[in-house]
Amino acid sequence: MATRARPRSKPRARSFRPIRFLIKAVFGLVIFSVAWVALYRFVPPPFTFTMLGDVLSGRSVNKDWLPLSRIDPDMARAAIAAEDSKFCAHHGFDVDAIGAAMMRNAAGGHIIRGGSTISQQAAKNAFLWQGGGYFRKGLEAWFTVLIEAIWGKQRIMEVYLNIAETGIGTYGVNAGSQRYFRHDASRMSPVEAARIAAVLPLPKKRPGVAPTGYTRRYGNLIVRRAAVVKRERMDACVR
Repeated sequence: MATRARPRSKPRARSFRPIRFLIKAVFGLVIFSVAWVALYRFVPPPFTFTMLGDVLSGRSVNKDWLPLSRIDPDMARAAIAAEDSKFCAHHGFDVDAIGAAMMRNAAGGHIIRGGSTISQQAAKNAFLWQGGGYFRKGLEAWFTVLIEAIWGKQRIMEVYLNIAETGIGTYGVNAGSQRYFRHDASRMSPVEAARIAAVLPLPKKRPGVAPTGYTRRYGNLIVRRAAVVKRERMDACVR
């Protein structure tokens, strides 16, 4: 009696190949991103996508890394006062700020405001590119979780202050201080620190020297807020 041939299982096996490939790819990206973040825990980011954009536009890149321990404390206070008053209290995301930003944007207006923390901005500046989109925001959230877990607050502030754009082709508060005030960021007055902090949201459009209009008023506001940060020890996590 002839035996029946077993049905072939190859088509079914082939159907699982894309899924296996996807799982392996996701796992590989997770391992790569964790290793990348761990490396930057000890090594200054040598280059960023934002810097690359300047280079491709024909601009030179000016940066000069300075350890957080040597950056004037007024600079970190000004950054917290301007960008993220709850920096030492949250774990990467300020839910209240995000909710408030969503409500303001839903109400309409010409300016779309975000609720990004210093941690989110550091993650974006170090590992990603500028611009919006849900995909990039999703990656930003993932890298924010990683740097909060692997770097800690001091390293997050150190990286942020060293790679944030502070002028056209200028990166980091040390290079910004040298450009605007002719001295490094180890000795800054509260006003100088506030002026650089006021430039951060729009570094290609706002002047750091002799600011006028909104930038001047905003800088003066940051000076007052930074005094509160100092008095209330809201910068304790970076000292």
